[in-house]
Amino acid sequence: MIAHDLGSGPVLVLVHGFGVDHRILLPLDRALADAGWRRVYIDLPWVPPVADDAPDSTQKIADGLVAELRNHLGDEPFAILGSSFGGMLARHVAHELRAQLRGLATLVGAFVPYATDRILPDRTILVEDEAALQAAGDEAADYAEVAVVQSADTARAFVELVAAPRRAADEALLTRIAGDYALDREPEAAHPEPFDLPSLHVFGRQDQVTGFEDGLALRAHYSRGTFAVLDAGGHNVHLERPALVEALVTDWLARMDA
Repeated sequence: MIAHDLGSGPVLVLVHGFGVDHRILLPLDRALADAGWRRVYIDLPWVPPVADDAPDSTQKIADGLVAELRNHLGDEPFAILGSSFGGMLARHVAHELRAQLRGLATLVGAFVPYATDRILPDRTILVEDEAALQAAGDEAADYAEVAVVQSADTARAFVELVAAPRRAADEALLTRIAGDYALDREPEAAHPEPFDLPSLHVFGRQDQVTGFEDGLALRAHYSRGTFAVLDAGGHNVHLERPALVEALVTDWLARMDA
């Protein structure tokens, strides 16, 4: 599961979303490195090369991630950031390994596993840009489905960081995981005591994939949580609002340092 272990300093584990790989989170790497953190990037089981015994449910992946981090980090303290599906896994790890955790961040996190049960905003495009669709090439339709503010820069990022990993992913394994997408118990229900470590939860106001209402509903549980709903942001909010997301993440890192 460990894709890269970069730099030195306090440890930050980064967990990507469903169907993609660690590259989706690399746009944050410079800010993390500048803040002096060691970055441990995870690749989830559908990323090639895929093992014959690859876990085929969210709970199995979550258990495997806990075991992988125990093996890789021992009892070293760490923080964890998860994006989308990775946010669900990060919440599980954070609650299971709270004794050695420094903090938790979710980026457009999936707080409710199945889309039919989520509270989602209507699909909204705030800025249309024909040049962006041309830059997306063969991926234009998929890009247009999630882009809230279309631009050539975000289109190129989508092709490189989202579409390319999706093409490489093991589709059969993804289908099996999608059929068993929920954890056995939500982390906040399994560990109901308030989560009193620094946390950050960033949402896109126009994100019609995971939404924001379900995450906000848990704000009382995260007693030291910053909750930010960013306008002009969809499910790839860190690509559409990079400066603001980086500022929020940097603030979270500083709160843990303090």
